[in-house]
Amino acid sequence: MSELEPITMIVTSVGTEQQAVEISEELIARRQATCVNIVPCLRSIYRWKGKVCEDTEYLLLVKAPKRLFDEIAETIRELHSYELPEILGIPIDQAEAAFHEWVLRMARREPQDVDA
Repeated sequence: MSELEPITMIVTSVGTEQQAVEISEELIARRQATCVNIVPCLRSIYRWKGKVCEDTEYLLLVKAPKRLFDEIAETIRELHSYELPEILGIPIDQAEAAFHEWVLRMARREPQDVDA
């Protein structure tokens, strides 16, 4: 079996459910991501502009081919309301083979590709 192209999980957080859904749907529509999980009720405590802040957020876990990181980051920045959105790429060193292939296949843009 040949070596599969690397995949990644990109993590970002947003302030509203509406924005979580909007970004997720756009990433899927543009075929930049294969799957986005939205985790609600995340509590974030952070330092911003000299003060400690605390917010409730939604966490997005984006699965995609690693080569699309820059495109995905651009889409997130385009749609995100934060001045400095968190955009972290976490390399996936191991994944079940069929899932790994599915992530790659669903991000292809050729018209002959069929869904799952």
